[in-house]
Amino acid sequence: MTGSLTEVGEPLPIFPLSTVLFPGISLPLHVFEDRYRRLVSHLLEQPEGVERRFGIVAIREGYEVGSRGVQSVQRLGCAAELTAVEPYDDGRYDIEVVGRERLRIDVLDTSGDYLVAEVSWLDETGGADAAAAAARARRTFERYRRRLGALRGDSVLEGDLDRDPVQLSYQLAATCLLTQPERQRLLEVEDAAGRLRLLTSLLRSELRAMTAVPSLPATQVARTGWSPN
Repeated sequence: MTGSLTEVGEPLPIFPLSTVLFPGISLPLHVFEDRYRRLVSHLLEQPEGVERRFGIVAIREGYEVGSRGVQSVQRLGCAAELTAVEPYDDGRYDIEVVGRERLRIDVLDTSGDYLVAEVSWLDETGGADAAAAAARARRTFERYRRRLGALRGDSVLEGDLDRDPVQLSYQLAATCLLTQPERQRLLEVEDAAGRLRLLTSLLRSELRAMTAVPSLPATQVARTGWSPN
């Protein structure tokens, strides 16, 4: 379910990825394909003071690279603001982005050098009983963090949790060991309270799984990064 719309029809370059970006979360990217090099070059050509933004949407079918490429993308994604760029002599880039507003693709243009979409922006709301949902999610995450630490024998997922229910919901969604479809489902939840309730349910399922197969999440978390911004 998506939230209410605030603006419509804004054209935006689109970068499909095999991941989900959430508002407020930092994401490093290595850009090497020609079409996405052109997208970054376009952003860098913008006048001083203009926000260098594009949309990140998860790939629904296909691959980031290869002969098949992207076949279809999710309609709901997140705006990304370019915050750091390191160019290579051969045209590649290392970039850092921060997630901003959620977006919905209304019209997708595939005819150019890279994808461009007309998008609508989605409102962010706390929802009913957001504070209570945040408290439950925070308590469940602390159990989850302690359990992972016990399995690995050291501290994991260190960092302070945001007090704001909206940003807490995105912070946890980006942090926890979830599948891409689960993350996409969380991004599409209408408000923070609903997102936090779903997160609590997913974390409780993960805790049960850790009890049944204790080594799997501990192995996965060693490869999981958390970069709240």
